[in-house]
Amino acid sequence: MGKLTVHALRAVLLVVLAGTVLIQVSMVWALATDPEDGSLPLTPLRVITILGMVSVQVALVCVLRLVSMVRRGTVFSHAAFRYVDGVIGAIVAAALVWFAVTIVNAPGQRDDPGVTLIMGGVGVGILGVALIVLVLRMLLAQAVARDVEAAQMQAELDEVI
Repeated sequence: MGKLTVHALRAVLLVVLAGTVLIQVSMVWALATDPEDGSLPLTPLRVITILGMVSVQVALVCVLRLVSMVRRGTVFSHAAFRYVDGVIGAIVAAALVWFAVTIVNAPGQRDDPGVTLIMGGVGVGILGVALIVLVLRMLLAQAVARDVEAAQMQAELDEVI
């Protein structure tokens, strides 16, 4: 990965992280100051939104750490697993948050239950993304194992020479 690509990715991730923090602060402010009004249950949706932003922020920080490891050339190490696991956990948490949104929204969809089914399908799709990242983690594990094996073989070859 080139330096320009790494810097651009880091800049985008930092802008998104700052945006999620601003949204979170505004949602906490709304919880503290705005009374409940209207037919939608705003307080549960606001709390769910805040939790959703936390899951996005965890994923962003983990990806930022992985990008730093790529820049240093240390991504193929056991230390990367912690951050990949963090991304997987954040995606699963986001799916659970989405299911909570679906549950809160479901009573208002009694006339059209298809919306609730579609929202449930989106939650399953989010879980599918977590499974894709899990498969990528397994590929990373294979690459790390091969890297360790190659280093051992190089050490043995150096002894022979």
